[in-house]
Amino acid sequence: MEWMNYHHLYYFWMVVRLGSISKASQELRLSPPAISAQLHTLEASLGEKLLARSGRNLKPTEMGRVVFRYGDEIFSLGRELMTTVRDRPAGRALRVVVGVVDGLPKMIAHWLIQPALRAPDSVRIVCRQGSLDQLLSQLAIHELDVVLSDAPADPNLKLRAHSRLLGACGTLFMATEELAKTLKHPFPHALDGTPLLVPTENSAVRRSLDSWLESLGIHPVITGEFQDYALLRAFGEAGAGIFLVPADFEAVKEQANLRSIGSTDEVRHLFYAISVDRKIKHPAVLRICNTAGLELFRRSADAA
Repeated sequence: MEWMNYHHLYYFWMVVRLGSISKASQELRLSPPAISAQLHTLEASLGEKLLARSGRNLKPTEMGRVVFRYGDEIFSLGRELMTTVRDRPAGRALRVVVGVVDGLPKMIAHWLIQPALRAPDSVRIVCRQGSLDQLLSQLAIHELDVVLSDAPADPNLKLRAHSRLLGACGTLFMATEELAKTLKHPFPHALDGTPLLVPTENSAVRRSLDSWLESLGIHPVITGEFQDYALLRAFGEAGAGIFLVPADFEAVKEQANLRSIGSTDEVRHLFYAISVDRKIKHPAVLRICNTAGLELFRRSADAA
């Protein structure tokens, strides 16, 4: 059987991932000449040119991109193997790192993550929040085990990711009692000319909302755009405008000072779990993907 030097492959993988030999040398604490020599040895052993200079940077050749993808999978699997072995001794919690997209309602994020805590072994949850692009970047270098999002990963990204739809629901429009009393028309035309609080334009539900309003010829007054759903909800509860929430899932509609204006299934909230395509499946991520969506949307059906 023909063997290869995985140290050489790792140096090449780091150079491509970081974009230059100098950055890789800082990360690996090796001199640039030492790394260059290892790269030449790898190219000689494979009989292929793997890197080409583009200005001051090194770019992978076509074969270099193929080798990088194999390296990405090899080192991902190796890290996951070590993590699984290290984190599973008796008495130690299994660690799962979850990225939550800013616009995802925190109550739903909690419901989606909760099944991971019911594993037979002890589990420690680490939650990180950010934009989808930020979280996918962390997922790509395996700093996250899964990303919970309101949109799937872009298939054009250079990331081997699997987006699993956990469920979907319509939208409920809420307002304070004081604001609701000022509305002169039935829903949905009550939204025309009325202050409305919305997610930012980069969110999937905002695009769905804009399309729906445009199709009806309804033009609300956008008084606030929010990347963070909790902040949007806080402004809505303070009476700054009508605000939207995922139908059937929000305890907010049970609050005494709030009233439901109306609802529609034309504006959809979608919930995805995004993970990299790995050989070894993280048990907590499997619980989120296989259990959380079913429980969440069964809860919605029971409430209805």
